[in-house]
Amino acid sequence: MAFDAPPEMVKWMANIPEKTGKPVEEWLEILRASGLAKHGELLNYLKNEHGFGHGYANAVVHVFLQSSANMQEDRNALVDKQYTGSKAGLRPLYDQLSQTVSGFGADVELVAQKAYVSVRRKKQFAIFQPSTATRMDVGIKLKGTDATERLEAGGFNGMVSHKVKVTSADEIDDELVGWLRAAYEQA
Repeated sequence: MAFDAPPEMVKWMANIPEKTGKPVEEWLEILRASGLAKHGELLNYLKNEHGFGHGYANAVVHVFLQSSANMQEDRNALVDKQYTGSKAGLRPLYDQLSQTVSGFGADVELVAQKAYVSVRRKKQFAIFQPSTATRMDVGIKLKGTDATERLEAGGFNGMVSHKVKVTSADEIDDELVGWLRAAYEQA
């Protein structure tokens, strides 16, 4: 089966048989037979009933529903849409952050989703999200790092452990870049 997906999604799909013991086509049939239709229901079904990890379950569900931003040809359009209207003023912050993390290595991938951009290496290590008209949230996956006043514990997405609020370019400083680099190195 050929997947209408970008290269990194195709890589995920290629690993499904090894990780799960069944080819993707069989998992798509299993999802059809489940009678479930919502993304969250399908995701939980694969995780709880079939032992999938979150990433692989999410990839299969997106292929099943053909709903992921990863299935859309123009990811730049998704980023553009995130930074329109009242959030247009945050675009320079996104551009600066994306350029900074891209400089960490050729293996950095910026994958636009509907409401945020996932920053990945082998695994996701950060998220850039325009949360309000005046604030961008930078989610960072930093194992074993204590929270500080600026590096808040938790976050807005279960895939990150910390959050930093960014409202101006001067807040994209050595400290924030250091946390992002540490997360990149852990990924």
